[in-house]
Amino acid sequence: MKIGIIREQKKPFDKRVCLSPQQCKELIDKYKVKIFVQPSSHRCFDDVDYNKYGCCLKEDLQECDLLLGIKEVPISCLIPNKKYMFFSHTIKKQEYNRDLLKNLISKNIKMIDYEVIKNKGKRIIGFGRFAGIVGAYNAFWGYGLKTKKFKINRAFKLNNFDAVCDELSKVDLINEKILVTGKGKVARGVMEILDFLKIKKINKNDFLCKEFNYPVYCNIDILDYYKRKDNGVFSKQEFYEKPFLYNCVLKDFIKTPSIFIAGHFHNSEAGVLLSKNDFIKSNLKVVSDISCDIGFISCTLRESTILDPIYGYNYNKSIEVDYSLNDSILVIAVSNLPCELPLDSSIDFGRTFIDKIFPLLLNNDKNIINATICKDGKLTEKYIYLRDFLLR
Repeated sequence: MKIGIIREQKKPFDKRVCLSPQQCKELIDKYKVKIFVQPSSHRCFDDVDYNKYGCCLKEDLQECDLLLGIKEVPISCLIPNKKYMFFSHTIKKQEYNRDLLKNLISKNIKMIDYEVIKNKGKRIIGFGRFAGIVGAYNAFWGYGLKTKKFKINRAFKLNNFDAVCDELSKVDLINEKILVTGKGKVARGVMEILDFLKIKKINKNDFLCKEFNYPVYCNIDILDYYKRKDNGVFSKQEFYEKPFLYNCVLKDFIKTPSIFIAGHFHNSEAGVLLSKNDFIKSNLKVVSDISCDIGFISCTLRESTILDPIYGYNYNKSIEVDYSLNDSILVIAVSNLPCELPLDSSIDFGRTFIDKIFPLLLNNDKNIINATICKDGKLTEKYIYLRDFLLR
């Protein structure tokens, strides 16, 4: 097999890559594959390192059997009649990628999307862990700015995860409460940072009812902040199928914490999570919305960027203001957080690819078949629902 690692060309350029040079060598040695790497001036690993570990630097990847990337490939860069793997961001009928999907089909490309490679309903590969790690780090960076209690550097200015941990030693907390939503890889990444800081985890009842003289955090999921309207027993399957039977009570959990880190996945059919009125009685100083639930968490007015990550939210008028004002919450809503630590997040992604994804590819496993959006010039059966989206 000949594998090609494509140069990320979607702007702004992404520094991440699916395999590190050392991981390429591991694949070459174990599976006797050949790996070709398109030269890149913005990748987090140098071209010379790929060459050093047995890869061939090559601009033209026409001879490759499998082309690996991270972000969407610009239409002009697509090579017809090839097999690609990247995050296509098309399965939710994203308008901005309609033409991309049309071209994947018209160019007879077999498209395998990382996002939908699942085992028993759970995603196998992604950048969730580092989204959580950076999202938690940024929450403390923002809290230092808001309260002026301490000052830490931005994550993207640090070399690696170890440097992030060293920087966190400057965080100075007293008795803050921290709320974390979600139970997936993002939330686990968040809690990795909280546990590193030795912040005590408490249950939801103590979080709601008790005060502490040391910092604490609570991790909740949908079964905690959704209740049946008839006070019946929560059923996850029923909630996913009939969310209208449930009321959101997340507002009860944001009354006392200073920091809210949103690491959940939200079903849009379940409605608004937090309205503007819910924030008026809140004690929140910082919201790090890793999920970027615009329209579902009212303080998340817009997506922000790595270079301009924060804005203030006035909870009385529900408008954007200076974050330093007393009647404002500092909001961080960056959607591409793992890009702040591209080297570590790439290595983490590559490890999963080698251990869990590549063996599936070799065996044409059903999980790969189910993640194949299009092939042979048409949508596959599982993604036929996208046909009307393509006709618009």
